[in-house]
Amino acid sequence: MARRKSYYKKIKKLSPQSIILSIIFLIIAVAGYYVYDKFFKEDPFIAPKGAISFHFMTLGNGSSGDSIYVKAGDNDILIDAGSTTGSVDDIKGYIDNYVTDNTLEYVIITHADYDHLAGFGKENGSIFDLYDCETIIDFPLTENDSATYETYLTERQTEINLGAKHYTALECYNNQNGAQRIYDLSGDGNVKMEILYNYYYENDASNENDYSVCVMFHHGSKKFLFTGDLEESGEEKLAEKYSFSQVELFKAGHHGSETSSNEILLKEIKPKICVITCVLGDKHVFVRKVFLDRISKYTEKVYVTSICTEGYTGGKEFADMNGTVIVTSDENDGVTVVGTNNSTLLKDTAWITGMNRMPDNWKTASV
Repeated sequence: MARRKSYYKKIKKLSPQSIILSIIFLIIAVAGYYVYDKFFKEDPFIAPKGAISFHFMTLGNGSSGDSIYVKAGDNDILIDAGSTTGSVDDIKGYIDNYVTDNTLEYVIITHADYDHLAGFGKENGSIFDLYDCETIIDFPLTENDSATYETYLTERQTEINLGAKHYTALECYNNQNGAQRIYDLSGDGNVKMEILYNYYYENDASNENDYSVCVMFHHGSKKFLFTGDLEESGEEKLAEKYSFSQVELFKAGHHGSETSSNEILLKEIKPKICVITCVLGDKHVFVRKVFLDRISKYTEKVYVTSICTEGYTGGKEFADMNGTVIVTSDENDGVTVVGTNNSTLLKDTAWITGMNRMPDNWKTASV
């Protein structure tokens, strides 16, 4: 009580002018912070404005997986929802910066592996529970019979019952049953989403990855390629089917493993930018040196979302590498890349320079 009385005595000693000045200073400080926060504060989670932007998200754990958010005009698109059911909160926390109407216009599930499907196959809180999903596009074939996949089927059907349209990628490619091969995302044909043909949409594959839905985004003449976890056989069939010429962006197949991103496809697409969605050095030892040897022939602009911080931890200790990687295509600025943690090229990181993993094609570049 004595301290409180002493405090009140000090307040009483302040002159009216001092009190007024203090109030004015407080108002100026609050207003200044508001202006800074509103107009000048850099928020790494808000991408530069452009015709289309691709957000390769970090997923809140040390397990590699895919979840990619695409913003194209008024369209909100989600490709996959891995790496675990626990990643749903991280996905929602990120995309809610952009999804203002609680609606995903397009949801694409590339294949039935857990690290791509988990967020859709979560009971009581899947992506389907959290958002109104207007169009769902997924794989025609699978050999998966896991409990998560069965939950996915139930969750998907509930969303269909609520009004969602569901198509397989094969229906899209064939323009069947209301599905479309090409979706106009801008209204004028300048920004498009094209569902590509995969031989394994209608033929048995030796592994689940080759059933992956393949998607090409177009902004004018620029191309952006997503092939899920497609492996060598699927990539060979894709390269036989299409003459891609050069793509601006390629999402590395199967998290940068040795089984994907083979020369048969890379020599066709000659990517300018490659993003690897993985936890670098995780229990599956992503990224493989053989993958780096291949991709380094075509580009130095390779980015990685996350990294293990204590050896091959298998999901325990991890941190951001580049963080969420945002690739934006804009009419004026061209194609730009920014990471929410940093925008350092993989070739310039200690993981490459300090661990004898530098491909020959990068050794002559400045480090």
